[in-house]
Amino acid sequence: MFRLMFYSPRIAPNTGNAIRMVAATGCELHLVQPLGFDLSEPKLRRAGLDYHDLASVTVHDDLPAAWRALMPARVYAFTAHAAASFADIAYEPGDVLMFGPEPTGLDDETLADPHITARVRIPMLAGRRSLNLSNAAAVAAYEAWRQHGFTGAV
Repeated sequence: MFRLMFYSPRIAPNTGNAIRMVAATGCELHLVQPLGFDLSEPKLRRAGLDYHDLASVTVHDDLPAAWRALMPARVYAFTAHAAASFADIAYEPGDVLMFGPEPTGLDDETLADPHITARVRIPMLAGRRSLNLSNAAAVAAYEAWRQHGFTGAV
């Protein structure tokens, strides 16, 4: 399936919502430290409800450790500063869909990482800064899964 990466997420409920989403889709969630919260925070647990045991969640010490563990062939960095649409990508199982911290997103240094295959954006109306992190991750994950016929879904 697909692998979502949250680089230095700051808001516990967004990560909790993503935990629930990856449990529902079969995606993996990779969290890259530093995190802006403790994984035992009640808000994170509440947002994930009873899906924590059904979700694949891995925490990495830093980005180099994540790359070593994942050994990704393709990484799509989601940023409001990209020209290419996320919907124009032909996703493959194992792809990493990378998202930056709230509220800043991925910084220029991170976006220059050689592991990143392409920068992509989710279209929005003019004058809007960004989508909520968990919403953006869900939009991306479901598009990738849709392209593969929602394999395993009921």
